Amino acid sequence: MATRRGFLGGVSAAGAATLLGNSPTATAQAGAGAPDTELAARDAIRAANAGMRGAYAALKSELISRLSPVVVVQNDARGGRFTLVHDGRLETVSPVPEVFELAKSISHVPQGIFSTIAAYMSDTAPHLPNADRVDPHDLSVVAFEGPRADGWISPLQDYAVTLTTARQGLGEANLPQELETSCRRILDEALTFISDSVGRGRFDMVSFQEFTGRAYPSIRTNMTYAAEAQIFGVEGLMRRWRDRIGHVAWQDLYAVVLSIWTTSELNQASVIIRRCMNPAKVATHLIDLPTVEVPRDPVFVALDNLARIVQDKVAAEMVFPTDPVVADAFKGKEDLVSGEILRQLAGRDPMPPAPAGTAASACPVRKETSRA
Repeated sequence: MATRRGFLGGVSAAGAATLLGNSPTATAQAGAGAPDTELAARDAIRAANAGMRGAYAALKSELISRLSPVVVVQNDARGGRFTLVHDGRLETVSPVPEVFELAKSISHVPQGIFSTIAAYMSDTAPHLPNADRVDPHDLSVVAFEGPRADGWISPLQDYAVTLTTARQGLGEANLPQELETSCRRILDEALTFISDSVGRGRFDMVSFQEFTGRAYPSIRTNMTYAAEAQIFGVEGLMRRWRDRIGHVAWQDLYAVVLSIWTTSELNQASVIIRRCMNPAKVATHLIDLPTVEVPRDPVFVALDNLARIVQDKVAAEMVFPTDPVVADAFKGKEDLVSGEILRQLAGRDPMPPAPAGTAASACPVRKETSRA
């Protein structure tokens, strides 16, 4: 009997292309001599999978309209848009007080300055305590213009105008006194860094990190106010919705939190919502869903993915009742074939590392020293 490896090695080029997922047309073009019966047989195999996918999609489409209750969270600059889906009705609310957005807006100023000057940095990490944490390749990608270019000056001056306007209006924004003070300090430090850098016609990351170090205590104050506002708004909304739909229905609540990858782990909305859910089900009913970009219809995206999760959880125990490990993988984030790939790769040597002394292994700090 042929082994799997023997089978893969023995099929024709056209047959291997078909087996590995190429279209029938491409297969026929690649191997015109392949028997028609072979192509038809392999198309019939594909048809079995196509039938499964059709049935799966039909079930998912039906489940989308039956999911209830569900809270969908779309993260945004205002603390999130929250939608309750219950018995076919939707309600969308932005519950977080405005102080959340205002506090974070000023906290983001150092990142705004960095984003303006980043392309004009040196591609060598500065002599700072965190230099060994900077990937030299990533740094070279970000610093694509280099320090000899001066394209940063004009946009940084424009940003300074924006910051000056915000600074002048702080007293009229009716912020808590402590928050107003911290915002003023951040803006003052930012404007000083911009003025000094533009005046010299150059900047360096040492002076930039000194600026952010001076601003950081005030940023922590802003974070405190932002967190308090979000907790107050989200918990209050969850209580109102729980009381409306009833405590019994709330025990089965699903929550789907959509975010970009960089905020998908320990997401601020998820941290609060999990405290408002049934503790016995939060591990399976709170779904953090990273997205490539903000979807046009976040509620549909959330429900479409949740329908997959729900039907897979049930199917896993029915399709693989004799193998709980595979069932857990099927209803989770794992690809079922990945476990077998890991088994086959066990003991094999990985790709050899790059030879010593290449650019990929060079220390950025030593590189800067040698240049000097």
